Amino acid sequence: MSKQRKIIHIDMDCFYAAVEMRDHPQWRNRPLAVGGKSSQRGVISTCNYEARQFGVRSAMSTAKAMQLCSHLLVVPGRMDVYKQVSQQIHRIFSRYTELIEPLSLDEAYLDVTDCSAFQGSATRIAEAIRQEIQATTQLTASAGVSSLKFVAKIASDLNKPNGLCVIKPDELDAFIAKLPLEKIPGVGKVTIEKLHEHGLYLGQDVRDSDRIELLSRFGKLGQSLWQRAHGIDERPVVNTRTRKSVGVERTLNQNISSRAECELILNQLIPELERRMQRHTQVDQIARQGVKLKFADFQQTTVEHIQASYDPARFYTLLQEALTRQNGREIRLIGVSVGLKDKAAIEQLQFDWA
Repeated sequence: MSKQRKIIHIDMDCFYAAVEMRDHPQWRNRPLAVGGKSSQRGVISTCNYEARQFGVRSAMSTAKAMQLCSHLLVVPGRMDVYKQVSQQIHRIFSRYTELIEPLSLDEAYLDVTDCSAFQGSATRIAEAIRQEIQATTQLTASAGVSSLKFVAKIASDLNKPNGLCVIKPDELDAFIAKLPLEKIPGVGKVTIEKLHEHGLYLGQDVRDSDRIELLSRFGKLGQSLWQRAHGIDERPVVNTRTRKSVGVERTLNQNISSRAECELILNQLIPELERRMQRHTQVDQIARQGVKLKFADFQQTTVEHIQASYDPARFYTLLQEALTRQNGREIRLIGVSVGLKDKAAIEQLQFDWA
């Protein structure tokens, strides 16, 4: 019989904003966001809980955030500082396990199955890590503990901020049965709408569904949902990640609408992409190419084609296809990317969009 896994998911509380409030005490207890200040093009990276009370959220435009909270303080990010703090946090993780899977600067999975600290109690290990983070960085973290990765991640969000949530093995079945499907990592706004259209709202709804029908309707997503609803998540915590894509994108100062204008932007993006490719891969390691458009209403579309080798002219064909989805909307962002073959995999922590 295999050993019961012990997975901890650590998630820092409003990380960038928390660092800014730590370093600038005068900003505490007021709505604060980190991001672009431009009222037309700025985007919020993260915000504190005071700002969230007004409806401000990450990835929201600064203009929208200011409409919701007119006295919101928006400050520029200091990525070098955030990276230094992240390194401090990861040194704390490494005292307990070598199996650390970073998801971003402020979030990681830890497998502590073989950790002997606190007699192997994952709950006490998670609490000790949170206390050490606060003592070392003066920042708070929330943690989720479970035998399954996806449940640990969900649990870390349940008692935020500065909280701990443990889902024991004998509690998993009931927890997943009542779990809203939008809580499952990877189920986004568009996906949840499709699931709701088919009467799927909770984990129990998926359990009650026919597996073959789920696969037919939702493909890989259906398979993943069926597994999660039945408490299956055998993904290991891995301490290396592989580069799957190289890309660049540009948010435009002014919206554009014509194909000619888009092609002018492509003319600038493609050389930058090729410079990045020289650092990360070789032309014969390309598996696909893609073009991404984000429209004025913030909806986006990506068109990708499988490619045996890199062909810069292909981006213009992909652009033409993407523009068929424009439906009269102006364009605020254009991106180009290449997907890499498995043999071209290079260690990384996150997708390298500019």
